[in-house]
Amino acid sequence: MTVWLPAGCAAAAAALCLAPAGRRAPTREPPGQPGQPGPAGGGWMRRFRAVWCVLGGLGAVVVVGGTPGLLAGVVVAGVVAVLVERAETPAQRRTRALVRRDLPHLVTLLSAALRSGAAPAEAAALACAALPGPAADRLAGAVARLHVGADPVQVWERLGEDPDLGRLGRALARSQDSGAAVVPTVERLAADLAERARAETEERARAVGVKAAIPLGVCLLPAFVLVGIVPLVAGLLASLRL
Repeated sequence: MTVWLPAGCAAAAAALCLAPAGRRAPTREPPGQPGQPGPAGGGWMRRFRAVWCVLGGLGAVVVVGGTPGLLAGVVVAGVVAVLVERAETPAQRRTRALVRRDLPHLVTLLSAALRSGAAPAEAAALACAALPGPAADRLAGAVARLHVGADPVQVWERLGEDPDLGRLGRALARSQDSGAAVVPTVERLAADLAERARAETEERARAVGVKAAIPLGVCLLPAFVLVGIVPLVAGLLASLRL
């Protein structure tokens, strides 16, 4: 019985991880749509998703044991499958970093265009043309929908679902819905994003010093021991022999 439990758990975990892969409905929109940081990509974690699921399930079987272990293995395999599916790939991390890098400048350009008297759609198009990149690609999707006659409030509310451009989308949606002036709001947002970008840059600069101290210490410690401690100990031992 104990032999078949791990085998059954492995089979259930593999079925749980592999079977939904071809039928799962896409949970994200195409690139350039709100909430999509970049192409989903494979990533080494997703490529070996079945392996992680089976290992997690077998681990639960070994720890819990018996029939409860089989059930725990299936549950753990399902949790591992969900976590791996939601894990961010390197391509997504790079895209998100580029979006956050460009966003303060993009919003600053947008506020300048709005201040000059351009309509929100025209100002967004000008900002995207002036600073192309991942952030501009997401904003360009909203501009394209506006140009084909979509409701501006719905367009900006949809942009408000974007994890990075959400604040901009919500500000434009509120302005479009209430008729309030959008320039002061966008200018405050641009200043806030610029301040946050500076704070993140300073934080990364401080982190570099901390991270560099560890390998530096690892390199210097053997030299300190060989040059400072070993001769001292050798001298003490020699004096004791005398």
